Amino acid sequence: MADFLPVSKEDMKKRGIDQLDFVYVCGDAYVDHPSFGAAIICRILELHGYSVGFIGQPDWKDDNSINILGEPRLGFFVSAGNMDSMVNHYSVSKHRREFDNYSPGGKIGLRPDYATIVYCNLIRHTYKDKPIIIGGIEASLRRLGHYDYWSNKVRRSILLDSGADIISYGMGERSVVEIADCLASGMDVKDITYIPGTVYKTRDKSFTEDGLILPSFEEIKADKPTYAKSFYTQYVNTDPFTAKKLVETYDNAMFVIQNPPQKPLSRQEMDDIYAIEYMRTYHPMYEKDGGIPAIKEVKFSLISNRGCFGGCNFCALTFHQGRIIQSRSHESIIDEAKLITEDPDFKGYIHDVGGPTANFRNPSCKKQLKSGVCTHRQCLVPEKCPNLEVDHKDYVSLLTKLRKLPKVKKVFVRSGVRFDYVMYDKDDTFLRDLCKYHVSGQLKVAPEHISNNVLGYLGKPDISVYNSFCDKYAKINKELGLKQYLVPYLMSSHPGSTLDDAIALAEYLRDHHLSPEQVQDFYPTPSTISTTMYYTEIDPRDMKPVYVCKNPHEKAMQRALIQYKRPENYDLVKEALIKAGREDLIGFGEECLIPPRKIKHKDFSGKHKGHDSKPNKDNKKLEGKNPKGRNSSKKTSKDNTRKNERTNNRRRK
Repeated sequence: MADFLPVSKEDMKKRGIDQLDFVYVCGDAYVDHPSFGAAIICRILELHGYSVGFIGQPDWKDDNSINILGEPRLGFFVSAGNMDSMVNHYSVSKHRREFDNYSPGGKIGLRPDYATIVYCNLIRHTYKDKPIIIGGIEASLRRLGHYDYWSNKVRRSILLDSGADIISYGMGERSVVEIADCLASGMDVKDITYIPGTVYKTRDKSFTEDGLILPSFEEIKADKPTYAKSFYTQYVNTDPFTAKKLVETYDNAMFVIQNPPQKPLSRQEMDDIYAIEYMRTYHPMYEKDGGIPAIKEVKFSLISNRGCFGGCNFCALTFHQGRIIQSRSHESIIDEAKLITEDPDFKGYIHDVGGPTANFRNPSCKKQLKSGVCTHRQCLVPEKCPNLEVDHKDYVSLLTKLRKLPKVKKVFVRSGVRFDYVMYDKDDTFLRDLCKYHVSGQLKVAPEHISNNVLGYLGKPDISVYNSFCDKYAKINKELGLKQYLVPYLMSSHPGSTLDDAIALAEYLRDHHLSPEQVQDFYPTPSTISTTMYYTEIDPRDMKPVYVCKNPHEKAMQRALIQYKRPENYDLVKEALIKAGREDLIGFGEECLIPPRKIKHKDFSGKHKGHDSKPNKDNKKLEGKNPKGRNSSKKTSKDNTRKNERTNNRRRK
């Protein structure tokens, strides 16, 4: 019978375990669900015969918190959790967040900043020589020297700052088992230097002889163009078929060496991962605190694929999961769907069937599984590659099967749908089915911007592709007799975006009668092309200068322009328009974004005239009442009498 992993000595005793093989230390609370990377890694190790205990969110100020399961026989695995701990803690404005989806009751502050480093140092206080293997998104994206937005500096490889022995980067299912087998055989952790998908450190220069030598850490820290070149070398070496071993030098004495990535998982391997008997929820010890909020988003969702060939420059997927699509079989997904329909809380709705990109189910072309992805060419941007194979038939078939399952009322598609890939499909069946069966009123898509200048830096297709998609989406919904809308995700202040570009976006929104509720400021997370642009003000792809909006006030103006209708944004929008020489957009004409001055007068319905109208939430009805809610008819009469008396007195004088 399935059970949670041991989280205490008492749990170990119940299982008859005197000493665990491994202890997994995590920045997230313990959730045993395949949407959580820590759960997959632990269960994979367990499947291969290793006993694993779990310490979720240890108190990093207390050495004893790391000892609750005792000393593991073989070593520690450490990750910050499903998110980079700094992204988890801080907004793009570097303000502390107030909610943590991966902590009991959403409580913030239960993990430290730079959690992987802190946890490893905590372990080293007690276990000086015990092997430590780090992984997860935080370690994966910080595996070599990298720009850190929160400290605004270039930081060393996390392998050095943490004191860990090995990084298992990427998804890690194969590499962690190989590492475990090496340790179990008696091999010293310092000799585990050959496993794909790992990074190790050494002082032995002989290990560098067959590697591609990157600029040293001292060089990338001192010179931004050198940093940009080094990053792009790493970026084009993320394919498991073509990547070379990379070497980064520190102080002419220490070498951090990245082996090429692991090969993509086969479909059978993917199926095996999801066939494991997970508990599919959070540990019951969190129930008293309100549970773990993140489970709500994934409990009734299905992961169909991993990897993405979309090529968005602000996304870290290329660095973490790679560009080659790996997908599960229909049988595997349907079996999981049947399992979740038996959950007492299931109401008939599968919330999502997808992955990083919902409508990618196969590699973008036939050659990828033999010779890898193109090193200096993307599949979808700036235009469609001639070798791209566009086919939604497999995904359509999968969704059809899921819809027909007993107890299933509706199957939603809420992962990102790549609209350009949809447009390149000559068969409209997928889009028609999407509108008819898998959308409920709104479909969220991510054009991110409308200026082709900015779209080029974002790694997104020409705006004409998005416009065509909008037209087709509207046409199909009309044919189906449905009133459904597109909700565009938009990003402000991405590298390359000028004030003129932001104004062009505002005009587009005006012309298309759109009022975005949410806008994402560009967030420079580790190891993306866009973050490199942000830091260096250079496009690493061609080493040309790129404009970067870093001034907080200008960033506020760019953001305000996207929501120009909001009264609170009036001053920023007006300032931006004047600064850009676009006073033609200030006025009362249909082409104008804002009136020439604030109009504070309210009509009797409580709405601002001549500006973005919003009901007065404090008063349901204002007829016959002044702003304080008292009857104003008598007061108005007295005021008129006094006004008439003053006028008559002036006339007499």
